[in-house]
Amino acid sequence: MQLSVLIPVLDEQDNILPLLEEIYAALAACPAFEVLVIDDGSGDATPSRVEKALPEYPTLRLIRHESRAGKSAALVTGARAAQGTWLVFIDGDRQNDPADIPPMLRKLEGGEDLVLVNGVRRRRQDTLSKRLASRAANAIRQAILRDDCPDTGCGLKLISRDLFLDLPAIDCLHRFIPALVKGRGLSHANLPVNDRPRVAGASKYTNLHRAAVGIWDLFGILWLIRRQKRPGGATEVMAP
Repeated sequence: MQLSVLIPVLDEQDNILPLLEEIYAALAACPAFEVLVIDDGSGDATPSRVEKALPEYPTLRLIRHESRAGKSAALVTGARAAQGTWLVFIDGDRQNDPADIPPMLRKLEGGEDLVLVNGVRRRRQDTLSKRLASRAANAIRQAILRDDCPDTGCGLKLISRDLFLDLPAIDCLHRFIPALVKGRGLSHANLPVNDRPRVAGASKYTNLHRAAVGIWDLFGILWLIRRQKRPGGATEVMAP
């Protein structure tokens, strides 16, 4: 297995099946991949609809949290269960475009030693208030963390599984992956991707919630980056 696509979902019953159809169409030429839907305690028909689709897609897997644990926890759950060397994260609301996944995979072939490819949304399809709040949050984050990523809020990312599982499994992890990767001196790249309007369901976050939680998370991540110490390498000495 080369690639695992992780979809964290919460109450996305009207989005999940069309999204699965798009993903399998976009990756039709990919030789070996799986798709994991991680249901984070949905109260609607999301898990039952995925379960009914399992026979249609042999490489589709469904993992369920007993109660809501958050997006980052869902991604960690999926990564631990995944069989792929590389992970693709894609949101379950269909605002990310699965057609952008193959270009992200091709980015790895560019000769750079990349461990992460960040999607950067062009022509945001959110409300004006969300776009302004996101712009302000990105500016503050870049000024403090200098993570070289203009849009960490984009749910579409491609990352090495081993690396992701080695990152701290904290609640805000999905927002600060570029900063943590750069803090380790590793290479990542940004790729412009499509952003689509939400056509069903409702957003799980408000601007006030993002701002209140984000400030504390921001300084917590800064502390983590400054405190981490990793050896440049280690060699075991064997008996002669």
